[in-house]
Amino acid sequence: MTATYAARPAPFARPALTTEIVTEEAAFAALAPAWGRLYRRCATATPFQSHAWLHSWWLSYGRPGGLRVLLVRSGPDLLAAAPLTLTRHPLPALVPLGGTVSDYGDVLLDDADDGRALDALTGALWTAARTALIDLREVRPGGAAERVYERWTGPRRRLPDSLCLELPPVPMDELLARLPSNKAQRVRAKLRKLSSLGVDRRTAGPGEAGAAVTRLLELHRLQWQGRRVTPEHLLPRFQQHLARAVEPMVRSGDAVVTEFRIGAEVVAVDLTLLSPGLAGGYLYGAHPSLRERKADVAVMLLDACAAHTSAGAHGTLSLMRGDEPYKHHWRPDPAPSGRLLLARRRTAPLLSAARYDAAARRRGKAALARLGERRPG
Repeated sequence: MTATYAARPAPFARPALTTEIVTEEAAFAALAPAWGRLYRRCATATPFQSHAWLHSWWLSYGRPGGLRVLLVRSGPDLLAAAPLTLTRHPLPALVPLGGTVSDYGDVLLDDADDGRALDALTGALWTAARTALIDLREVRPGGAAERVYERWTGPRRRLPDSLCLELPPVPMDELLARLPSNKAQRVRAKLRKLSSLGVDRRTAGPGEAGAAVTRLLELHRLQWQGRRVTPEHLLPRFQQHLARAVEPMVRSGDAVVTEFRIGAEVVAVDLTLLSPGLAGGYLYGAHPSLRERKADVAVMLLDACAAHTSAGAHGTLSLMRGDEPYKHHWRPDPAPSGRLLLARRRTAPLLSAARYDAAARRRGKAALARLGERRPG
């Protein structure tokens, strides 16, 4: 089902804008060409706002009756979009498509917008907020959703979300120049070790990406065998989502799948996601024999990722979500994502409930961290 509403006609005979809400999967699927054009015209978009990623996510994770994709059009052209889904628990909320398997969430807004599309999208969200909280998670600093937040006239709150770390999009030699000389020397030695092992890399072309992702997931399962792993990565729904999304993303230049080989054996596979604003490694799988051979997998992956960004086509080299210690070896810049809560007066109690829940979760994590520090080694 698609509902259409006419916005107030603009003066000076400018084309009127319309807003729509898409609630059926077939209609969402049909948006791919227009969505792709808008995505290319939104400099703040991340790969997690591409149509291929979001539609595939919906097929794996969407719940019947929950699709809520808000659109702003000028004739046939999309000028703004908010890809959302309705959740009922723990409270009624409209949250970004992509869920927890996406490192960033955001809306799309045409870079050439003069403010009308932003106003129309904010108005559509205002209408949607009559019965549910608007809960925009993992918004990257400078994201288009921040402009909606600035326009919002009802109750609103900005909360911290995940920490992401970023590096400049430069060649590996320039990344090494950021390090103290002794650390840079150690990294160069690790790169030489990879070369002496005969590690070679090649990118999977269109038509090969699906099979390469299957190998990635097999190696990922093998590398984490017997250790703590993100459980979702082992589930069929995630594997189906990733394989389905990556093939069209490779064709459109929004993803690169890199295979690392020693001789004829594939010993690692990396998935890097790309957009004009950033490039970053999303997931990899590596055979345990690499570590047995004293190969530094993190250095190998970053070297490959830096090769994708060194031409300057991407705004930053993102280390994606997470504050793992190994990332700090590269002296990255912090880029904390935000959680933007938007409500109307009638739904303000939902906003308060979300704030209290977030605060309780932060206190719980802090308590667990302190407990871990006190445990004997």
